[in-house]
Amino acid sequence: MGKRDDLIEQYANDLKTKCGMDPDMDLLTKVTIGCGPAIYDADASTVASSQPAELETVKNNFLIKKLGLSDGPELMSAIDSVIETYGKSERNKYRAVVYYMLTKHFGKNPSTADQSAER
Repeated sequence: MGKRDDLIEQYANDLKTKCGMDPDMDLLTKVTIGCGPAIYDADASTVASSQPAELETVKNNFLIKKLGLSDGPELMSAIDSVIETYGKSERNKYRAVVYYMLTKHFGKNPSTADQSAER
């Protein structure tokens, strides 16, 4: 198993134990690949949920640009809901896990553009 596979297993474990979800491994893998090299950087691999600027980045770069959603109050509401599910006191909120839950929340599938990070 490669480092990415190890991280996907770690994310799946977080989804099961911390979020009470049974992850769709194919979707989790797509979302993880879509995160690109950020998953290997200690700072970039997590979401600082207490920083409003970080949540704006999640909204703009993931929900609007990657998933193609229109800006509106429901986007920040969904982010807040995901952070609540993950646990506000949870120190390490992995970006791939947050993005996975947002993808599920909106019933989206990352676009094929996300797979370009794999090449």
